[in-house]
Order: sequence, then C-alpha cells, then structure tokens
Amino acid sequence: MYRYDEHDHALVQDRVAQFRRQVERRMQGEITEEQFRPLRLMNGLYLQLHAYMLRVAIPYGTLDSRQMRKLAWIARRYDKGYGHFTTRQNLQYNWPKLEETPDILAELAEVEMHAIQTSGNCIRNVTSDQYAGAAKDEVEDPRIWCEIARQWSTLHPEFSFLPRKFKIAITACEHDRAAVKVHDIGVIVKRDAGGEVGFEVIVGGGLGRTPFVGKTIREFLPKEHFLSYLEAVLRVYNQLGRRDNKFKARIKVTVHEIGIEEFRRLVEEEWAAIRDTSLKLPKEEVDRIAAHFQPPAFRALDATARATEDRAAKDPAFASWLRHNVAPHKASGYAIANVSLKVPGQAPGDASAEQMDLLADLADEYSFSELRVTHAQNIVLPHVERDRLPALYDRLVPAGLAAANVGLVSDIICCPGLDYCSLANARSIPVAQQIAERFDAAKQERIGELQIKISGCINACGHHHVGHIGILGVDRKGEEHYQVQIGGSADENASLGRILGRGFSADEVVDVVDKLVETYLDLREEGETFLETYRRIGQEPFKERVYGTA
Repeated sequence: MYRYDEHDHALVQDRVAQFRRQVERRMQGEITEEQFRPLRLMNGLYLQLHAYMLRVAIPYGTLDSRQMRKLAWIARRYDKGYGHFTTRQNLQYNWPKLEETPDILAELAEVEMHAIQTSGNCIRNVTSDQYAGAAKDEVEDPRIWCEIARQWSTLHPEFSFLPRKFKIAITACEHDRAAVKVHDIGVIVKRDAGGEVGFEVIVGGGLGRTPFVGKTIREFLPKEHFLSYLEAVLRVYNQLGRRDNKFKARIKVTVHEIGIEEFRRLVEEEWAAIRDTSLKLPKEEVDRIAAHFQPPAFRALDATARATEDRAAKDPAFASWLRHNVAPHKASGYAIANVSLKVPGQAPGDASAEQMDLLADLADEYSFSELRVTHAQNIVLPHVERDRLPALYDRLVPAGLAAANVGLVSDIICCPGLDYCSLANARSIPVAQQIAERFDAAKQERIGELQIKISGCINACGHHHVGHIGILGVDRKGEEHYQVQIGGSADENASLGRILGRGFSADEVVDVVDKLVETYLDLREEGETFLETYRRIGQEPFKERVYGTA
C-alpha cells in the first residue's frame, strides 16, 4: 500500500496546525458557527443531530493493522468506544468533542491518515473494489490509479470549490464491486482488442434526490491520458455545473440537461487542449506508484486446502461462513475473507474498539497486516491462506464477527438515519435490525443473494436506489414513514429500483419486506436470485402481494 513521502507528511501536519488554530478561534468566539462551517467541512467535521461527527479518509478502502489500531485507540480516547464504517470506505466518529478534534487529526497523522476532502464541494475519497490486488479476475490493481487520482485531486486549486461534491470510483474487474456506474466519474480498467490496458470512462451517475445511472463517455482511454481526461471532465463540469441551485448542481444533472453527446463534445474539445501537457502521465511515474502496490510475498501453496475442506465437511456453521464470506484469490492456496459487521444488536457498519483491535491482530497474523473496508460496510482480510481459514474463523466467533451473511438478507447497507443525522427524516438502524431479526440463518440460506439498502432521507447515503430492495425514510405529517422500491442494482448491470406504491409506517415496513421475499420464493425459477426473478416477472406480482390488489 502507498506510504507517505515528505510532501504528504508536511501537507497533513500543516493542515492539522491550521485546523487547530481555527478551532481555537471558534472556541474563543472569534468566529461564528456559520463562519466556522466551511473550515470544519474541509477537514471532515460535520455538525450532526446531537454532536459533531468526524469523517476519516480511508483511500480506496485500504488500511494496515497499525492504522486500524489507531482508529480503535481514538474510538476509546475521544469517542464512545466505536467507529462507523461507511459506504464510501471511510470511518466516522459520531461523538468527538470540538476542542479535541485537532488532537484526533494529529493522532491520525502519526499513522498516515487524515480527514482532508471527506466533505465539502471537492473531489471526495476515491473508492475502489475492496478485493483490489487480490481478485482473481482483475486486469490489474486499480488502486494504482486510485492513488494517482488521489494525489492529483488533493487540494487541487481549480477543483477545491466545485458546484457540488464529486465522487470517483475505479474498478478493474468485469464484475463491478465498486458501483462505478452510480458515481460522478466511474472508471473501468480494461483491455482493448489488441490487449492494451486502458480505461472505460463513465460520467453522470449518482443517487440522492435525482438518481441516474452513468453513461459511457469514452470506450477506451490509453493509460498516459488518465489524468488529462479526468481534468477535462472536471473542467467542463466546473464551468457548466449549477451554482444557483444545490439540488441541480451535480454533474449528473448537467449531463442529463445537455445530453451525453454534447457533454462528450465539450470534454473532448477541452481534452484536446491539455492532453499533451504536463498532465500526460510518464510511464516512470506510473511505475513509481505501482511499486507501492506490489503483491505480498505469497508462499507456493497447494490449492486443495485439505484442512479447510475437512472442517467444512463436519462443521455446518463453518461451511456456511466459507460459502458466503470467502471469495477466490488470484494466488493459489489463498482466499479473500470477509468479516461481517452486521452483528445482531449492533448498528450496521459499526465496530467497537475491541473489534477493531482484534481485526488488526488478525490482519497481522493472517493477512500480511492488510485490511480493506467494503462498500457494504464490512471488513476484508484480503490475503489469507486457505488452510488457515478454520483458525481465522475460530478467532472471529467469540468476538461476534463470524456471521455467515455477506450478500444475504441481514447484510444490510444502512445510513445512521435519524438516530444521528440532522438531515434524516426517519430512523434507519432499528429498521435494519428488525429485518435482520425476522430472517433466521436457515431462511437466509434458502433466500440466497438479496441486497437490502436503507436511507433515512433522500440524500441516499444508504444507497436505497440501487438495493434489490430499497427503503427510504420520509416524513409524513411529523411521523416516520418508509417508501419501498425494488429492482435496483449497483453492479455492472446497474439499475435504479422502482417505487412499489404508497409508503408504510415503521410498524409495517418489516412485514412488507417479508411479503416481497415470500413472493420471490413462490415465483422464482431454479437457481434464480431475487433480482433475476424481478427482472423476469416485473413489479406487478410483488405489488399485488403487498397491497392485495388484483
């Protein structure tokens, strides 16, 4: 993984010192909260419903054991003993004291972490496939290009005050785990017909108030033009993006209003003027960054993993965990192990300081000290020897981290909702917990893959638009209400869910999910997932079951 150089260290330390003085001025009353707001947002500090919230950047979801231990230590010292992992592969602390936030940033800087550009109208944390560098089917490690984009975009003078926040995601697999089609810019690392590696570039995706699936603006972009093309897209957006209406300020609205063909023409025109400037990437610079992402020293292992197979044959619980939480690895004899943070009685995505410390220990012992944060708010140990999976599982069980549910009903993506967020209309966490309690392990196994995503407001931090079942919290005459939609997906076949009909009270919504699942089980064909059944039969059978209409 990437290590800071002297420039990175200096930049982050300077930012800590600047913010410390800004906080002092706010505490002394020299500036108002309104004046302080843009300063704190540029350092990832929000004012939530009950307290400040600090969002920590985890670039492309990659961190090591020392960083995870530092996150655990901060949770104990400055928060209430836990942190919340988000769909943007970041971590949030929900209870820091304002006067202590500069100290938290200083602690983060000690382990090459920060909160820069985790908020504000700038380019946010660049995200990627959580299996990057380990996935069996990837073209090459996409984190190389995430890091290049991170260095280019950090405090970029032209793009620090965009019309609205801007999000970039990069993947290198045919199966998209990075949701690139619902980002402002999505990049797919691919090979052309001649075997050359380059990029498909997608623009104008996004969720929130006006959701759109992105459109391909360039089918194939050579590697050396990666930055110049991104810069051309940002320049066009920066010029055309609405600044008079924040609800229409995202690039998705700009692309929708002028059309992809006109947007492409403007980008290509801008790109022609800058593509052969200093933005053209020299191969030696790409190689320098790529050197930080060399694979670990994998051992030459037999792919059979007899100890793991023997354990699975006699231990149904372990077999289930192996089936749902473990993915293929590019190196023979290794596996990718997902650790579910969807623990009964715990908010989805939350991890206690003790759990974070354990994950750091397990990373050291089993995964070359490396961890990943997933878009589904789980943790990945990316490089585990297959024959050591039983031992890893046995360490997870007593910590409550061995839930065999990745991709199943209880693996719910969920925003903090009205329990924390001042923008929310309804609570998300209790609904997620009630749904998880409704479906026991046996029924989840029978149902198979089903992605449920819950947002507490139209800002869609829980990605409800692209859930197989999506739930949106709304305000109905001062009461919490929920709108349900089905058929969404964030993968390579991205689609937006369709609203089922009238909304439901908090007491009704779990029963509605149950009816949708039962409809699927009754009507599915052999081997079909929920989404495949929906796409085959359409919405009406589900709607009839829920509303009882003919």
